[in-house]
Amino acid sequence: MEWSIGESAKKYSPTLVDSDGKYTLNRLTADGSEKIISKITITKDKNSRRLIVEHNGTIQYTYATRVGDQWWIHYDGRINVVNMHEAGSKDSDAGEGGLTAPMPGTILEVQVKQGQRVREGQTLLVMEAMKMEHRILAPKAGEVIVVNFEAGDRVDMGATLVELGE
Repeated sequence: MEWSIGESAKKYSPTLVDSDGKYTLNRLTADGSEKIISKITITKDKNSRRLIVEHNGTIQYTYATRVGDQWWIHYDGRINVVNMHEAGSKDSDAGEGGLTAPMPGTILEVQVKQGQRVREGQTLLVMEAMKMEHRILAPKAGEVIVVNFEAGDRVDMGATLVELGE
């Protein structure tokens, strides 16, 4: 997944390691160039809705909220808007042929691949949401242009799962 800050076109890919809810960031790729940075850890504050950010031994508190494919982060007295760029996210160029997730869930099974011809009503993938299986069906006959997720991936409501062409 890539991120950008504000209106900047520069894209970042962080390397995060999760250890029981404590995330450590120690590497960052910026526009293809890898940078090793000072160790940063992020944990959720158990007593509130804030996050605890530790950088070089200094602890600061931050608040973050997600709106669509953007994270609004209040950190160090400033509000930063961080944009998420992910295959299948709402800002992808899916166009009219895109099939979106009806609700947040997990992809259980992908039954098609890129380039495959499908018929109207054919099951493209199966996702689990709210402890139920949901079959995502082709609304029309066509060719699978892109499959944005694979089995095991978590998806947000509105994420483009599969793109169909003529």
